[in-house]
Amino acid sequence: MAYWLVKSEPFKYSWDQFVKDKKTFWDGVRNYAARNNLKAMKKGEQVLYYHSNEGVEVVGIAEVAKEFYQDPTTAEEAWVVVDLKPVKKLKRSVPLTAIKADKRLADMALVKLSRLSVQPVTEHEWNVIMELAGEQ
Repeated sequence: MAYWLVKSEPFKYSWDQFVKDKKTFWDGVRNYAARNNLKAMKKGEQVLYYHSNEGVEVVGIAEVAKEFYQDPTTAEEAWVVVDLKPVKKLKRSVPLTAIKADKRLADMALVKLSRLSVQPVTEHEWNVIMELAGEQ
């Protein structure tokens, strides 16, 4: 199973709103690398939900509920969405400062490719984040 991370600015779409909605399609991705990551996501895979710009921390775990399909917000065929559903809020959010300070996460895409809005996460990175969040 693969793991992923998606970023959202809390003022645009917060974790709390996501939980209220119970499910959403992840739209607005207009970067080819991020789009390719959306296309690679499989139903049931786990996703870290990251608040960017404000908060700047991993706050929850989501799950891929439906694999990629045409982004309904655009007629351009290049862009796709996946459906995500919330699984749980983390016991402790994991701030970017803690991620950058942990040498075990030095190669994480969040550190190296900070602008990418949809990123792969290795199993090792997932386990470290879960440890930092008090989930293990």
